[in-house]
Amino acid sequence: MSEPLPLVDAHHHVWDLDRRPQPWLDEPGHGPIRRSHGIDELRRAADRPPAGRRLTSTVVVQCVTSVAETAELLDLAAQDPLVGAVVGWADLASPAVGDVLDELRSGPGGGHLRALRHLVQGESDPQWLQRPAVERGLRAVQNRGLGYDVLIRSNQFEQAIRLAQRFPDLPLVLDHAGKPPIGQPALPDWVREVRALARYPQVRCKVSGLITEADHARWTLDDIRPVWDTLLAAFGPERLMFGSDWPVCVLAGGWARWAAAVEQLLNDCSPHERQAVLCDTATAFYRLSDHENDT
Repeated sequence: MSEPLPLVDAHHHVWDLDRRPQPWLDEPGHGPIRRSHGIDELRRAADRPPAGRRLTSTVVVQCVTSVAETAELLDLAAQDPLVGAVVGWADLASPAVGDVLDELRSGPGGGHLRALRHLVQGESDPQWLQRPAVERGLRAVQNRGLGYDVLIRSNQFEQAIRLAQRFPDLPLVLDHAGKPPIGQPALPDWVREVRALARYPQVRCKVSGLITEADHARWTLDDIRPVWDTLLAAFGPERLMFGSDWPVCVLAGGWARWAAAVEQLLNDCSPHERQAVLCDTATAFYRLSDHENDT
């Protein structure tokens, strides 16, 4: 019997509330995940990967604006072979951001740092990504061969598009497909904007976090399919990557239910296209094939 094909989870989180508070968990509706979540729990949750695959590598993503949290995630990656890459945080607006990145990369697990992320979704400035200090920080990211995860809400696409225009050599990935307003009248606006962003070839997109943008208790595959169809047409499978957004996905059904939905969405795709979405796009973007040599 042949071995199951590999699966990459390109977006998940871990946190230990005894070690580092997560203030965002105090927001209404987060009660079901308001506790610590570790990598072994993810292993247990991922017991039904799509298409009979086996979870072989993950990308753990920062939650809070803390360099110390990023260092902890890198240390986790150094210790646990399931974690192939880390998306961390550093203050992009700081003149010392390059030094901070160099220090992180020289520490335990530093070779697993593959991208940076900032919670732009929480910034009120509609031009935050175009601030001169931030652009200077993004150049420091680019100059170190790192990528950037774009976390925006559906009304913030304009600055993401300008980012892609101004940084054609910076690898970008759109987290959670730009948080489409699923089932809402504004969805056509999201369709137009995501198509515009997809015109830039350095941009990839995570098929993640969609069920938490839908009705948590009542979403169906029919709610998700218009978003999937838009992403598939705009980016093509070679620029899409599966992500669970675990444990946040627990709020809307959990890892297994989301994985089952993705499997159904991929039914009309060829084996090559399924391989791209479930493994190859994330492997290439985050250079996961290199992680065995990281220190």
